[in-house]
Amino acid sequence: MQGLRLLCCCVASLLLLGAAEETEDVGETAKRDRSHIESTLKLSEAKPADDYSATLQRLRKIYHSSIKPLEQSYRYNELRQHEITAYHGRTLGSSATDGEITSKPMVLFLGPWSVGKSTMINYLLGLDDTPYQLYTGAEPTTSEFTVIMHGPKLKTIEGIVMAADSARSFSPLEKFGQNFLEKLIGIEVPHKLLERVTFVDTPGIIENRKQQERGYPFNDVCQWFIDRADLIFVVFDPTKLDVGLELEMLFRQLKGRESQIRIILNKADSLATQELMRVYGALFWSLAPLINVTEPPRVYVSSFWPPEYHPETHKDLFLKEEISLLEDLNQVIENRLENKIAFIRQHAIRVRIHALLVDRYLQTYKDKMTFFSDGELVFKDIVEDPDKFYIFKSILAKTNVSKFDLPNREAYKDFFGINPISSFKLLAQQCSYMGGCYLEKIERAITHELPDLLGSIGLGKKPSVLSCDTTGCGETPRNRYRKP
Repeated sequence: MQGLRLLCCCVASLLLLGAAEETEDVGETAKRDRSHIESTLKLSEAKPADDYSATLQRLRKIYHSSIKPLEQSYRYNELRQHEITAYHGRTLGSSATDGEITSKPMVLFLGPWSVGKSTMINYLLGLDDTPYQLYTGAEPTTSEFTVIMHGPKLKTIEGIVMAADSARSFSPLEKFGQNFLEKLIGIEVPHKLLERVTFVDTPGIIENRKQQERGYPFNDVCQWFIDRADLIFVVFDPTKLDVGLELEMLFRQLKGRESQIRIILNKADSLATQELMRVYGALFWSLAPLINVTEPPRVYVSSFWPPEYHPETHKDLFLKEEISLLEDLNQVIENRLENKIAFIRQHAIRVRIHALLVDRYLQTYKDKMTFFSDGELVFKDIVEDPDKFYIFKSILAKTNVSKFDLPNREAYKDFFGINPISSFKLLAQQCSYMGGCYLEKIERAITHELPDLLGSIGLGKKPSVLSCDTTGCGETPRNRYRKP
């Protein structure tokens, strides 16, 4: 009897030892080779010798001297409060800071909860098994907006500190309140990729109404980051393809940004080929009503995490898809200066059009006013039906402005509701002897200075003080203070 007990104990010990060894083997999952990330993103190369500080300094000077005066004089920031109806697409802050102008390209990660957004960032930066890897799990884990940026050492920065630092580009986030700043966190990592780009991880989209009560304006915060993102990754996985109200609202906010959107079907190696084809079709079927464009955004199908691809799946296809996405990311990084200059120029065009429209509203108001007129009723008539007074058509006819660049008429009802027309001056009066005319300066920036600055990057020239001959921008006000 005692011998039988001893035999049972030995067998049990052997089984436990075998189970422990099996668990250890499972725990040591083979990691994927990262050499393609290093080579595609050129992380192993020495830092380029090109010095862009002179270009950025010139860009700041053009903005502050030629664009900002007109922007502030005609309160363009007030129009942007209604930007969803006024303009579709990327927009600049109400008044750009030097931090916004010189900031690195921003890559924004959006999508439902637990689809692998944080895991993907850990994978790209190699943060797995380090103290600063982003927390991941099967449940909703990321409840903060996490900004991953470059720094000399690993460090966590609180949201209130980020918002208070004017040198960073996040100071405008203070307007969303202290509850949001408690949900904003920055992580500085000494990584070569972060020297050229900034990643932003976002809380997952949740369709449960009770969980959507976040305590701060989530959609407004998302819009702020969307406006400033150079590349937007919208991540899905095979188990979360349904479209609810919050996701539908998110895609509505992305309207006009289709060229920056990349759809990612993550965890693709967890499916057999036939299942993957069905899931791919279901994803397109769910998103088709939300993306109303002729050419749909690019969809990448792969698994963005460190473990090796699951056996008996299309490893080569997934690797090619991953490399293609990395090339897309690298292209944004390589074109960061060109995109920045083009973006500032687009902003200048919108500011100029806004100033021309306000000037036209004001001129029409002055023309219609008589000694016995009621100013409020006269201007209400103009704002309610601007086409009756050819406000927008006159801008198209005289200044060679594209009709596709005009803001929505409805936005000006709200704009003039908080900005009395009497508080503005005509463009012809916005001139000084030393400073010149605001309109001339912004047109010079649009037609000559910014394009020449863009050309100097491609040719490798150092930016210099740029001159402008005849602008050909249309009618410009004459400077009453300058001698002929």
